Amino acid sequence: MDIMKIIGVWGLVYMIGLGVAEVLWHRKKGLPYNWRESSVSMADMIIRNGLTFMLGGGLLTWIAPWISTYAIFDLPIKIAGVVQWGRLAGLFVGLEFLYYWMHRWDHEIRWFWATHSVHHTPNSMNLFTAERLGWTQIISAAVLTMTPLLVIGFHVQDVLTMFAINLMYQYWLHTEMIGKLGWFEGVFNTPSHHRVHHGSNPNYLDSNYGGVVIIFDRMFGTFVEETEKVVFGLVSPVVSMNPIYVALHEWINIGRDIRDNWRHPSRLGGYLFGRPGWSHDGSRGTSEQIQKASLLTASP
Repeated sequence: MDIMKIIGVWGLVYMIGLGVAEVLWHRKKGLPYNWRESSVSMADMIIRNGLTFMLGGGLLTWIAPWISTYAIFDLPIKIAGVVQWGRLAGLFVGLEFLYYWMHRWDHEIRWFWATHSVHHTPNSMNLFTAERLGWTQIISAAVLTMTPLLVIGFHVQDVLTMFAINLMYQYWLHTEMIGKLGWFEGVFNTPSHHRVHHGSNPNYLDSNYGGVVIIFDRMFGTFVEETEKVVFGLVSPVVSMNPIYVALHEWINIGRDIRDNWRHPSRLGGYLFGRPGWSHDGSRGTSEQIQKASLLTASP
C-alpha cells in the first residue's frame, strides 16, 4: 500500500473519529451543532474533488513535467525503497515555509483571497470548516507558490504527499472543543491559534498563517494569541447557504468592481491584486485600516 493510500485510510478514521467526538462534545455541553453550515462545507468538498478528478489533477501536477526538465537537483524521498530522512526533513521545512507565504498572500492579495475567502465564510467553527476550501484554485492559482520545491528537485508526488499531510494535520485545528495546550502552543499550530486565524475581531485579522508549526508567524510578526472570544466569519458576513454563491461570492464582487471602474484602468490593479477591502475612494477598509480604526475607537 503506497503512502497516499495509507493517508487516505487512516485519515478517514482520524476525521470520522474526531467528528463524532466533536458532535458528542457539543451535545454534552448543550451547544447547537451547525449542520446547515456543515452541509455547505461538505457540498464544497464534493464539488472541489469532483472538479479535480475531471481535470486530472491540480496545477502542480500539470506543470511538474515541464518544471522537472529545469530542476536543479534530483531529490526523490525514497531511493531503492529507503527513505532519505534528510531530504524528508528539508521537504517538510520547505513546504511549511512556502505554505506560510502562500497562506499569507491568500489574505493579502485579492485575486488569491477570492478563493481562500470561502474557507473563512462559516460563521461558526467546527471540523467541517476544514473541508470548505473553495473550488476555484485553478483560477486563483495560489498553489503555484509551491513551485520552488519542484525547481529545487523534489518530485511532484512527494510534494503533494507532504502537502496532503500538512492539510490533514490542520483538520483538528478547526474546533472549539480543544482549549489551549501549554508548551505545545509555542511551536505548533493549535486549535487556539487557528481560531484566532478564523476570527473577524479587528485584532485577530490576518494572523497565524502556519500549517503544522507556528514558528514562521512568530518570526515574521503575524502571530496573535487568543485572548478574547472569537467572532467567526468574514468582516462582512456571508449568510447564504447556497454553496455555489459561497464559492463564487468574492469573484462576483470583483466582477462588480471591474464593471464599475473599467473606465479607470489605474484602479483595476488595486481591485484585482490589492489588499482585500481596498477601494480607490477609501469607502471600504482593508484589515490594516480596520485595525487602526479599532485602536482609535478604543483609545480613551
